[in-house]
Order: sequence, then C-alpha cells, then structure tokens
Amino acid sequence: MLTGAMHVLSFIGSAAFYLPLLVVLYWCVDARLGARAAVVLSLGSIVNTWLKLLFHDPRPFWTDPSVTGHEPRDSFGMPSGHAQNAAVTWGFLASRTRRRLLWAGALLLVLGIGVSRVALGVHSAGQVLAGWGIGAAVLVLVLRLEPYVVPWWFRRTLPVQLALSLAVGLAFLAGMWAAVQSLDGWRWPATWVREIVQAGGSVEPIDLGEGAAAAGGLFGLLAGLSYAAHRIGFDAGGEPWRRLARIPVGAAGALGLYVLGLFLGTQPAQAFAVHALLGLWATAGAPELFVRLRLAGRSSRAPRSLTRAGEEAVRARQ
Repeated sequence: MLTGAMHVLSFIGSAAFYLPLLVVLYWCVDARLGARAAVVLSLGSIVNTWLKLLFHDPRPFWTDPSVTGHEPRDSFGMPSGHAQNAAVTWGFLASRTRRRLLWAGALLLVLGIGVSRVALGVHSAGQVLAGWGIGAAVLVLVLRLEPYVVPWWFRRTLPVQLALSLAVGLAFLAGMWAAVQSLDGWRWPATWVREIVQAGGSVEPIDLGEGAAAAGGLFGLLAGLSYAAHRIGFDAGGEPWRRLARIPVGAAGALGLYVLGLFLGTQPAQAFAVHALLGLWATAGAPELFVRLRLAGRSSRAPRSLTRAGEEAVRARQ
C-alpha cells in the first residue's frame, strides 16, 4: 500500500500529470495563468535535462544492491526532475494566491513528491535536495524577472517576438549540444546497464534527442503565446459545456502531432520540429480552432492582456 501511495505522489510530479493539467488550465480556466505556468515548467525542465547531462550521476538502484528500483529509469539522477519541477510548478501556482491553505497544500505536495522518489529507489536524498534547491532558485528568478521580461517581450512586434522565440529555443539547443558533447567517449558502466535492464528498462546511447525536444517545445510555446496574444485574443471562459468540449477537440490535434512524431523518429531535428508544433498547437492552433468552432470567444480585453499581470507588478514598485 505504501509503495502504491508513493507511485501516486510520483505521478503527480511527472510530466504525464503536469502537461494535461496546464493545457486544461490554459484552454478552459485561465489562459494567462496557464500560459505563465507552462513557460515556467518548460524552462525548469530544460535546466533539469541540461544538469542531468552535465552531472551524469547514477540513480541509487544502479549502484546500491540494497536499493530496489520500482521504476525502470534509464536517465541520470542528478538533480531529481520530479523534485525540481514540483518546486517550480506548485510553487509558481501557489505564488498566485495568498491563501495559506493553498500554500500549505503546495508545500505538502512538493515534499511528498520528493519523498516518493527516494522511497521508490530512483533518487538519493541528495539528488532530491538538489532538485528542490535548483527548483526554488528557478522559481525565485522567474518571479523576480517576470514583471519586467513579460511586458518588455509583448512591447515588441509579432515578427520580433517570433524571432526571439526561435533564438531562445536555439540557444537552449546549443546548450544541450554542448552538454552532450561533454560526454563524448563516455560509456555506460556494465553494472548500471545490468540494474536498469533488471528493473525493466533499456539503455540507449546518449544523444541530443531529448534536449532537442525540450528546446523545440519551448520555442513553440513562446511563439504560440506571442501569436495568440497578438492575433487571437482567446478567452478561456464560457459555459461549462463549451469549456469541456474544447478538451477532446484540442487533444485530437495533439494526438495527431504525437503520431507524426512517432513516424518521423527521434533525431534532433525531427524532435525539435515536432515538439515545436505541439507547443504551437496547444497555445495558438487549438485556441484559434475553439474560436472558429464557437467553443470559445475572443477576449474583450486588449489582445496583449497576457502582459497585464507583469505590468501591474512593475507599476506597484514604481
């Protein structure tokens, strides 16, 4: 029973939970909050992927016979992505409210997710602590810079924003390439491979595919949000049935792109392109379709309403 509870907590800290949650938040509840949270999570995930390549630290069950790996993980362990992303995502969402109960709930989730990773044998306590620390640092940096960066970004013309989106994605891709190059000549220790296989996993050569996917996703996310703010003015409100109807419509488009990705393969260029398309679909393509199908309306606010939260924070400091 305890292991089952740990698996549940671990799932709540995984991309399989966060991505649908944030997509539904953006499509059906609060587009501004969903957009910001998605960008923060994407940035945190890229940082985590880069650091794991940089440290290439083993997971506990790879090296310690007394530890049982309850998940067949074949990625490096330092820092814990679950712990880091939990601190970033739940911390960011909690920062949008002053309710102590929600803050307490977010803190318990962050702690529980970290503990679950140790209990499942896929991270050491040090890797989880590092994940929390790095996640907290990313969160603080985002909260400090957001009120200035977001208004600055949306004061640029749309072509400039799209160019900046691509530049950011390519810059992170270059960082991933450098991290992969630093492992040139590195080989998986036989003992690590054996433990991964015994846990039900498989070991693949280290390449740029995962990093390219993360960088492409960020590019698509930024470009899509920029386009949506300038040209769509999507309103996530509306009657409950309209909000719920958006989910299968948007999910069908995402599924089609996912299948396309399976067909194209996992080479860096293809991974970058497919995940860029997924980001563009989630943030701009699906909202435009919702409006055209009359499942959503256009916002009565200015098209650049995504900038308002940041602008208000800047004015408060002046």
